[in-house]
Amino acid sequence: MKTATSQKKQVVRRPFFQRDPLNCARELIGTELIWGGCSGIVVEVEAYAALDDEAAHTFTRPSARSFIERNKAGAAYVYFSYGNHWMLNVLVKGDSNGFVLFRAIEPRRGVELMKKRRGVEDLRQLCSGPGKLTQALDITDRHHEMDLCVDSRHCLVSDAKATFDVVADKRIGISRSAHLPWRFTLRGSPFVSRAVKQ
Repeated sequence: MKTATSQKKQVVRRPFFQRDPLNCARELIGTELIWGGCSGIVVEVEAYAALDDEAAHTFTRPSARSFIERNKAGAAYVYFSYGNHWMLNVLVKGDSNGFVLFRAIEPRRGVELMKKRRGVEDLRQLCSGPGKLTQALDITDRHHEMDLCVDSRHCLVSDAKATFDVVADKRIGISRSAHLPWRFTLRGSPFVSRAVKQ
């Protein structure tokens, strides 16, 4: 695993999200998600396509299709899952539209605050799942439609020179379009929600 130094990192701007969801998702691995006084290295994401992806909200929810129409690439798409927890996604709009779901981060800053919010001490359990991640960062529907490309307190930062070993496998917790290898993880990371099957 290679981690970029913070001095070289820059905010990920809108053009990064003006591409297809798969390339965008893969290249989000290794970026740093900053949320208020907390942050973490993105180690697991999933891509969802707006068209012909039965697992995507756009397949069944007109509200998701409307969200794409009225928002720019890089907007936060936050929804409540199974009546239990919030899920953070980012809108991708390019040659093909879709979303990238943030599934796990490796905690870096604000760890004690994240532990307090989660009620756990194990660093690997803080953000190793999409619901854990949003609870640790205190992400709710009040952040829905937030532009993640303009606010340095709620954004992603990256080092353009850094490279990361990314693994692709099947998405988790879905029954439709489950065969697609659209889950991306940082190879060897102990902070992912579920280990990659070898």
